[in-house]
Amino acid sequence: MNVLHFITSFFTDGAHWSGYDGIPTRLLEHLQYSLEALGLSALIGLPVGLVTGHYGKGGNTLTLIATAARALPTFGLLVLIVIIAGFGMLPVMIPLVVLAVPPVLVTTYEAVRSVDRSPVDAARGIGLSETRILLQVELPVALPLILGGLRSAAIQIVSTATIAAYVGLGGLGRYIVDGLYQHDYEKVVGGASLVAAMALATLGIFWALARATVSPGVRRAA
Repeated sequence: MNVLHFITSFFTDGAHWSGYDGIPTRLLEHLQYSLEALGLSALIGLPVGLVTGHYGKGGNTLTLIATAARALPTFGLLVLIVIIAGFGMLPVMIPLVVLAVPPVLVTTYEAVRSVDRSPVDAARGIGLSETRILLQVELPVALPLILGGLRSAAIQIVSTATIAAYVGLGGLGRYIVDGLYQHDYEKVVGGASLVAAMALATLGIFWALARATVSPGVRRAA
């Protein structure tokens, strides 16, 4: 049997579309984990990246932190936190946030630092506060790159949130883990296909978000 046959069999089986193990339920669980992790990552990474980028300090430190965080094995971190804190959402959220904060943090910093200094200096010259300069001058210009960092983080989270299944939670990883245990490769391939489709959908969502929020002039300049 080839991969295409596994995919067709998985999605045409009515049993996979209803109940607690149905595709809609698992998709919603995976989406919940992904949104929570992305929200926490943005809550940490965006303010720090914006402030450090605005003042131009801490770039080397941010790069060091990002490099160290990316070197951490996600699954190993999951196992370690389970040993320390037990099962639940915490062991899942911490590795996902550790994975996603670096691209948000570093990209936001670099985005703000790349803004042309001329309008920033002009804004200071007319007496705007540092907060208004950041939010009204630098942020609109830096927004395309910032969204790029969030997009990268979101795709990594969606692709990695399958680890929730290893600690007894749901999500699309349930198909992969259970399928491997049961030697049901139709379920494994179906689950992997859903994760890939969700990652592609995430790309589309961020493309639409950029079209809706970034001004045409900034898009052309970028």
